[in-house]
Amino acid sequence: YPRREMMDLITIDGRARGIICRNLTTGKLERHAAHAVVLATGGYGNVFYLSTNAMASNVTASWRAYKKGAGFANPCFVQIHPTCIPVHGDYQSKLTLMSESLRNDGRVWVPKKKNDTRPPAEIPEEDRDYYLERKYPSFGNLVPRDVASRNAKEVCDEGRGVGETGLAVYLDFSEVINRDGLETIMKKYGNLFHMYEKITASDPTKEPMKIYPAVHYTMGGLWVDYNLMSTIPGMFVLGEANFSDHGANRLGASALMQGLADGYFILPYTMGNYLAQAGSCDLSTGHKAYDIAEQAVNEKTAELLRHANSGKKGLQTVDHYHRELGALLWDYCGMARNKKGLEYALGKIPEIREEFKKNTLVPGSGEQLNQSLERAGRVSDFFEFAEIMVRDALAREESCGCHLREESQTEEHEAKRDDEHFSHVAVWEYHGEDREPVRHKEQLAFENVTPSQRSYK
Repeated sequence: YPRREMMDLITIDGRARGIICRNLTTGKLERHAAHAVVLATGGYGNVFYLSTNAMASNVTASWRAYKKGAGFANPCFVQIHPTCIPVHGDYQSKLTLMSESLRNDGRVWVPKKKNDTRPPAEIPEEDRDYYLERKYPSFGNLVPRDVASRNAKEVCDEGRGVGETGLAVYLDFSEVINRDGLETIMKKYGNLFHMYEKITASDPTKEPMKIYPAVHYTMGGLWVDYNLMSTIPGMFVLGEANFSDHGANRLGASALMQGLADGYFILPYTMGNYLAQAGSCDLSTGHKAYDIAEQAVNEKTAELLRHANSGKKGLQTVDHYHRELGALLWDYCGMARNKKGLEYALGKIPEIREEFKKNTLVPGSGEQLNQSLERAGRVSDFFEFAEIMVRDALAREESCGCHLREESQTEEHEAKRDDEHFSHVAVWEYHGEDREPVRHKEQLAFENVTPSQRSYK
């Protein structure tokens, strides 16, 4: 069933029994019944508007399951990748990921002086700050992604960023090309260099690449047990859509590992066990639960389309409000966070959400191919999800994994753990539209390793 989007989860007698989906080509709602439901719908990184994810990636399936009773774990855990092609304008809709392997040989630097607009070739060595090598002599440019990302943002915030926007740092290959030869380096990175040049019209063999951090992966997701089943019996969650494998700081290539493990080695066995215990059930789609869910979907669609033929002036596009939400989250719930900023974001999200509800124009109808309607539904869910994301970040008062809580730093301004108070998974439970969600704690027990403070000096 290609070109379908899940609109709601069907639960009957407390168990997942099917879904309502929309045929994105015709707009028709469809009912599908099953003995169990599997969600493998990816992560929610596009809540930030700009990310390296596919444009269609969204939180809708997970969010609809959350509102039917599935616990949402660690929603504030988001990995931000340091090696991406920078934003080049206000109306860019996606960011491009360059391989992390480039930092094996490239050297990261910015000018030592603020607002230095000289071309890189005209900036002598004494005026360059190889800030990762300076701050982390043992690891240099090979520090983990969160450390590299946070430091890139810091130097740009200081006014030492490069490029037209000032939101970039240099990744320079001149030294390794001079040392090993261009042919050797092209064998390693030729495809990446060609991709970069095609996108930016700049040859990285002749001038440094420009890179900047971007949202890349979400470690949070729907809570699952060791059988990959959520808190809703019969609903299994795989891959990036669940929270299970990555803790607060996903490592490189482990997403592929999780997809293989979940899909090949776990679910085929655990689902069989569930089905054997659950027994047979009626697989017709005539149950009243389908009627109720379908009616709710139709009402939501009508709400999103209310201005389609109104002729009202001054309306905005879906992307206008999505950009505003994304910028808010990037500034206050991104790599570095603090209580004041998170409280501001938590108060601001409902304001933008109300503006989105009142002043968004979604043209067309729900009975046809309508990509504006698709985006509107997803962004509507992003606005709701963003609130628990910020609530989760606000409640976690330690620097954890990918994220620096500014109130929890060492004397050298590095991330400081607080395992005594925060060695737990935070699982959020939905309690209705007009009630705050409930935060549960699942304590973590480490039997073979002891978490410790990281240092890359």
